[in-house]
Amino acid sequence: MDVTSPILILAIPLAMFLVLGIAGCKMSHKLAGWLGTLGMGTVLVLAYSTAFTYFFSGSPEFIDAATGERLQAVLFNYDWLQFTDSLKISLGFLLDPISAMMLVVITTISFMVHLYSLGYMHGEKGFQRYYAFLSLFSFSMLGLVVATNIFQMYIFWELVGASSYLLIGFYYTKHSAVSASKKAFIVTRFADLGFLIGILILSYYTKTFDFITMTSDPTWVLGTTAGATFMGGSVLTWALVLIFTGGMGKSAMMPLHIWLPDAMEGPTPVSALIHAATMVVAGVFLVARMFPVYIMEQCATDFIVVIGAATALYAAMVACAQIDIKRVLAFSTISQIAFMMVSLGVASAGSGEVCHHGLGYMASMFHLFTHAMFKALLFLGAGALIHAVHSNDYTAMGGLRKYMPIARWTFLVGCLAIAGIPPFSGFFSKDEILSAAFAYSPFMGVWMTAVAGLTAFYMFRLYYLIFHWNNPDYQAHGHVPHDAPWTMSLPLILLALVSCVAGFIPFGHFVTWDRMPYDIHLDPTIACTSVAVAVASIALATVMYRKENALPAKMRAALPALWRWCNRRFYWDELYLFVTHKIIFNSICRPLAWFDRHIIDGTMDALAYVTNRASDAVKPLQSGQVQTYVWFYLIGALLLGTITAICLI
Repeated sequence: MDVTSPILILAIPLAMFLVLGIAGCKMSHKLAGWLGTLGMGTVLVLAYSTAFTYFFSGSPEFIDAATGERLQAVLFNYDWLQFTDSLKISLGFLLDPISAMMLVVITTISFMVHLYSLGYMHGEKGFQRYYAFLSLFSFSMLGLVVATNIFQMYIFWELVGASSYLLIGFYYTKHSAVSASKKAFIVTRFADLGFLIGILILSYYTKTFDFITMTSDPTWVLGTTAGATFMGGSVLTWALVLIFTGGMGKSAMMPLHIWLPDAMEGPTPVSALIHAATMVVAGVFLVARMFPVYIMEQCATDFIVVIGAATALYAAMVACAQIDIKRVLAFSTISQIAFMMVSLGVASAGSGEVCHHGLGYMASMFHLFTHAMFKALLFLGAGALIHAVHSNDYTAMGGLRKYMPIARWTFLVGCLAIAGIPPFSGFFSKDEILSAAFAYSPFMGVWMTAVAGLTAFYMFRLYYLIFHWNNPDYQAHGHVPHDAPWTMSLPLILLALVSCVAGFIPFGHFVTWDRMPYDIHLDPTIACTSVAVAVASIALATVMYRKENALPAKMRAALPALWRWCNRRFYWDELYLFVTHKIIFNSICRPLAWFDRHIIDGTMDALAYVTNRASDAVKPLQSGQVQTYVWFYLIGALLLGTITAICLI
């Protein structure tokens, strides 16, 4: 395959960032917006062409002629830093099933966001800067998913963090936006420190950063660290858990999830880009890329399962009690990403013929694909609603089905998909995850089924509160809502169509596990149970929220503590503030600062004072007057003579 297309896939968004960032201020909003959109449209075509060639060309470069296996192809790889003969950092382009799939996902969602933003961001100050940052974000994520080695991934991983900081804090004149961007940056930096330490540990023992070298023979990786332990755990377990820590930060897993809800301070299209196809799925992609190594360490995958399961339930419960519609979707993303993490974690163990490594791995990748589409649809739909009523609060909405039919029907498709109702895409991928969870253990299967039920409940709670419930007098407020312009409505319609049919894509034939195709096999018992739970949850939401009534208030009054804890996100932010301000700042930093200021600085100041006074005292010795020098010489000679005479006596 010609390397021109892969190079352009990375070069065009980088060029758009530089052009719009440097010369954008000299352009009109329309020119800058369409330039960025056409640039991403070109990348979209190149990415689809590259993926199509990889999956369907049958080229010997991609298919083993003898076995028919689909190969991992390095299209280009340039050495950057050489440490030893085997340990080096390269910058390249790795094309395999999951990277090809991610190219399609990222460019599709990014293009939709670029097109949608032409209408949503119309007239905004900093419009050109916004499109420059979108291009940088897209470049960073594309470079991450095609990385040939883990250190290249880390470089682009950090660029994704920098891009998110710029986009979340786009409205830099708002204190809340600045605080949210700093919060996201700081939390993920702490997580990335663990990621970096894990990379260094792994490379120290394996003598390589290369993905193909590590994943093609994971038993070799296990052998390189055999016998090495730390605090009762193997070095490989520690390395993999630390690497996963980076994924916990990026994918907002507990307890590093606190940045994601506040990231809603950025423009709504940015939220769609971050949540659907880029930043938060990076952690899932990281574990999937290293998956052959992870399944060698049961302790590491068990850790992933526990973190994912706890996060999924927590986020679903919190989403049931939020008022801001973007925060409902934010916690929904946390819960759905946790679903993917659980699926990867449970893939390493279980019983029964259904439980093999491919089930959980393929289910996670399938859900990543479908989730990207319907979550982008939901966020862009939320943006259309916010654009119409100028508020994120559902209490300012209601009855919008009469005014915004396109937003209503496309949003309903997104809700049905995420709830797992057949034949929408979320049903197929979610049930694959539930099958993997039940194969791991019945308890985990029941746990994740309950989370799926909560998902259906809070999404239809949101749907009814927005489009039904009450009917505010919009005319009295001087603004009657209406559907968004075509640049915003077209992406909604396209994403809704994809969410309807994506479940029927023979996904396993493209994104293979262990070089073998994987077919989707729904377990009828699990599928029927999960659909029944979802339908029951939707029915409950319908009774409670379709028409304005007293049931929600009665439930809140019956369980005030639970409602308060869910509404306040189980006080995680308060806990972090207590730890950072009360304990770290007041109890540790302030005493250390006092010791530094008064003891260390005081001692140094005292030494400086004595030195200064001594120097003032001896300054006359260097006055430059010969008479003074003779006088001191005579005094010194007399003193020396006197002392000598006394000593002789």
